[in-house]
Amino acid sequence: MNKKKVLCVVGTRPEAIKMAPVILGLKAAGWADVKVLATAQHREILDQVLSVFEIVPDYDLDIMQSGQSLTDLTARLLVALDKVLEETSPDIVLAQGDTTTVMATSLACFYRKIPLGHVEAGLRTGDLYNPYPEEMNRIVAGRLSVLHFAPTESSRSNLLMENIPQTSVHVTGNTVIDALLMTAKKEIDIGVDLDESKRLILMTSHRRENFGAPMRESFAAIRYVVENNEDVELLYPVHPNPNVLAAVEETLAGHPRIKLVEPMEYAIFVQAMKRAYFIISDSGGVQEEAPALGKPVLVLRNETERPEAVEAGVVKLVGTDRARIIAESEKLLNDPGEYGKMAKGVSPYGDGLAAGRIVEILYDWFH
Repeated sequence: MNKKKVLCVVGTRPEAIKMAPVILGLKAAGWADVKVLATAQHREILDQVLSVFEIVPDYDLDIMQSGQSLTDLTARLLVALDKVLEETSPDIVLAQGDTTTVMATSLACFYRKIPLGHVEAGLRTGDLYNPYPEEMNRIVAGRLSVLHFAPTESSRSNLLMENIPQTSVHVTGNTVIDALLMTAKKEIDIGVDLDESKRLILMTSHRRENFGAPMRESFAAIRYVVENNEDVELLYPVHPNPNVLAAVEETLAGHPRIKLVEPMEYAIFVQAMKRAYFIISDSGGVQEEAPALGKPVLVLRNETERPEAVEAGVVKLVGTDRARIIAESEKLLNDPGEYGKMAKGVSPYGDGLAAGRIVEILYDWFH
């Protein structure tokens, strides 16, 4: 039997985390000839994740440049991706999520009439500029894909409302839970000097739409919470984007109970989530991962394309308003009843078997 050529594209840390179980599953399948292309839209933090899962890219575009605009990034991605597609002629390309990498991949595949399978398809906020540019990226990928691997029924409904053919949409669960459960079994030293007597707040923040005043406002709120709760420590693996670094230096630096560290390897970050009392983040992946570990999440956004966790009461949208962030953080710290409601260990995003379902669907589609 001739093996089917499957090209898996990853560009950022979240893409690598969520695609790793799919890549590993396909490599274990006898019918697939799997190649991995890294665009390296995020360089160091992408490499960290790939090494955790022992995945070595067959193609590396090394596209990252300091201070690159979305226009420059997209143009260089399209040219570089097209060359690989021409060389490899895959039977299908798989890409995940809502980054510029997946948008450019979907367009490059469309130009060459190569089928695209979209992992984590159907997420929507309904606001084209929030999150920006992710909402547009996933809409483009949705229009150009032939297979849609929706993580939830809600995501499936979004696609059907956009007149995507029902037969091409498959609810699989989210592969992030596959990766999380694989990784959470390990016990790894976080490598940060934390005070075991203090409650740990874990934070991530990197969203482009929060750059500038919104990010400084949210950081100032977090600093206030730490300063007014002596039994609290904050751990923040700082994203390397210069806009983030500037806000960190202005508002968070210099406090003894605020630990500012380099971006963490995925396995270590999972350990940090396990150690945390609660998490405050603007990340999409954290909204999916933390509830499965029983950790409340305050989301530094006004809208989310992941409403299931909000509906389950384990995630709360707080935006970047200083007073709201302080009030909700204090509630979790000082009201055991409120904390208990959010720390339920409910995961609406999957059972850890999503990648296997995707591999089976691909096999059926080919055969």
